[in-house]
Amino acid sequence: MRKRSLAREYAIQALYNSDIIDIPASQSLNYVLDMEGFPDPEVVDFAKYLVGLVDKHRDEIDKVISKFASNWPIDRMAVVDRNILRLGSAELLYAQDIPPKASINEAVELAKKFGEEDAYKFVNGILDRIRKELCPTK
Repeated sequence: MRKRSLAREYAIQALYNSDIIDIPASQSLNYVLDMEGFPDPEVVDFAKYLVGLVDKHRDEIDKVISKFASNWPIDRMAVVDRNILRLGSAELLYAQDIPPKASINEAVELAKKFGEEDAYKFVNGILDRIRKELCPTK
């Protein structure tokens, strides 16, 4: 598995845990990384970067997701879907060095791996709308 894909998996696990047990995502990430035996430093750094983006911009990200998922209140979404959308949105909106297509594709793969059967369609649709409306030049 590619390093950035693995880092995203760790980030999703941390965001999910953080959402469920209401602890800071950075603390949750440390727990996830500890359980994994502290992987490659590049993986750790990228996972920390992603979790930091979501933590720093979570309120804005949730507003954006809510706007584009108008029929799905964010608090009623499946926890894993909500956090995959947060991660993908954070990349689209705040990570200028990551191509939008890569962010969306990675989020779709996370949804296929961790979400319900058709979660990837939901994630793809929301993130593609965000990309088209808020990141047209990226």
